[in-house]
Formats: sequence, C-alpha cells, structure tokens
Amino acid sequence: MPAENALPNVFLPRLPVVQVAGVVDVAEARLLDHLGVDLIGFPLRLDVHAPDLSEAQAAEVIRAADISGKSVCITYESDPAQVVTLCRGLGVRLVQLHGPVQAEACRCIKEIDPGLGIMKSIVVGRDGDMARLNALLSAYAPFADAFITDTFDPATGASGATGRTHDWAVSRALTEAAEALDRPLMLAGGLNAENVADAIRAVRPWGVDAHTGLEDGSGRKDPGKVRRFVEEAHAAFSVLTEVYEL
Repeated sequence: MPAENALPNVFLPRLPVVQVAGVVDVAEARLLDHLGVDLIGFPLRLDVHAPDLSEAQAAEVIRAADISGKSVCITYESDPAQVVTLCRGLGVRLVQLHGPVQAEACRCIKEIDPGLGIMKSIVVGRDGDMARLNALLSAYAPFADAFITDTFDPATGASGATGRTHDWAVSRALTEAAEALDRPLMLAGGLNAENVADAIRAVRPWGVDAHTGLEDGSGRKDPGKVRRFVEEAHAAFSVLTEVYEL
C-alpha cells in the first residue's frame, strides 16, 4: 500500500540524491549547500554517538544557513509525538529514523503530521538475513517514503556513523525489493570519495549518504573530500539513465 504523502518534489524518488550527514556549525552547512549536497543531515538523540550540536543549535544552523528545505533530522527517537515535535522545532520536513521504531509508530507519525517525510533505516549486519530484511521493508513500506541502509558495528553497537561498509550485494537486493514496493533506497555505510562510484554501480540506489568518510582529523567536513564525493556520485549516477530516466 503506497504511503498517502509522497516526499516533496525536491526528494523525488527517481532523482539521484547526495546526502551528507553531520554538521558542526553554520559555515559547514553553507559549505555543503554550496558544494551541491542535496540533503544535509543533523544527527540528534543518538543511541551511541554524541551529537555534534544541541537541538537548539541545530535549529539555529538550519535557520541561519537557510537550508530548511534540504535538511534531514537523523534520530534514534522512537516516540511518534516526540519525533514530530523534534522535526517541527528544527524546521525540517524529512526525518531519518534509525532507532527501534515499529511500523505502527511510523503510522502514528503520519497521522500526527502527514506532510513529514519518513526515511526508515535498514541496518545490514544486525537485522538478520534477506528474508528478515525483506519483511522489514514490507512492514514499513506503507508508512515510510524511502529507506536508507547502514552498517552495524558489533564492536560499539552503533548502527550509523560507523565508517564501515557492508556487503553491497545485500544492499543491491534491498534496492530491488524496495523498488518492487515503489520505495527508493539510499545507500549509506562507510562511503567516501574513493568508493562511492563503485558503490553506486554495484547497488544502483536512489541516493548515497556519507558522514565520517568526508571529515578531516578535527571532525569537520573536508571541502576537497566533499567536492570529490559529490562529483564522483554525480558521474556514476549519470550512467544509470535506464534506472532514473534522466
């Protein structure tokens, strides 16, 4: 059953999208925007990692950089009302749910705020075999507008910002399964400027996401790495015309 509310036009599922997560200040947000990043992620209420910004600081960065339309709240918050309140406080209309959020909770989010786009994470390496992963896709598809993969790190228990890749054959199978449900899938997990083109060719996703792979030693985004990541992703996506009908 398709979700009643599709993502806004800027997030059309047949357009390749480049997302970069983790912003430390207004200057970095403006840098990502200037370098052509389509979606800018703000991780908040995390299970393992400490957030880069407080919720108030994130809201101010989004406002000051004028990036509300391309900002994503990335969170492990699982209470539907709290998810909606968090997104409204930030001024964003797209949320990426990484926590233990049940399909019923996603339905409740849509009931509270039908215009809030939902991207649901499917964590490779934690959520079981393909049958289990396909069951998760089917359960969430009625309420999630898109899916995003990521890699589980057994050493830390983290299921995001791990800097680890996973078996791209699994993500390719998930992409096909999501497409069969009329849902796009974004690939995340250990991506950087060096491997993003190979990842796109292998997985053929709707979009790609990077976080730690684009940072310098201080934890800030490296402009050269971001620029190359965007360029490599766009070049690889450009050859997938039969998929994206560009």
